[in-house]
Amino acid sequence: MNDTPAFASAPHQAARPGTPVGPAEVSRRRYSLATLRRIIATWRERIRFRRKLEQMSKANRHLIDDIGLTRRQVEAEIAKPFWRR
Repeated sequence: MNDTPAFASAPHQAARPGTPVGPAEVSRRRYSLATLRRIIATWRERIRFRRKLEQMSKANRHLIDDIGLTRRQVEAEIAKPFWRR
């Protein structure tokens, strides 16, 4: 029989303290500065679009019908946070 204890070969035993061992630590995303700028630009675009849609829905309700949206769809789009599509 093997003289090595079963727990000695476990992955958590082999890692040094502070070293990532689980999938949560390994899967951390690292973004470049250019990627972060694109994300922020996309968020700003969504904010502008939703503000314009809200203004249009208040000022010219018939324009909402012209672009093929219902009042409920417009309200749902306006209510979304900027980070959601």
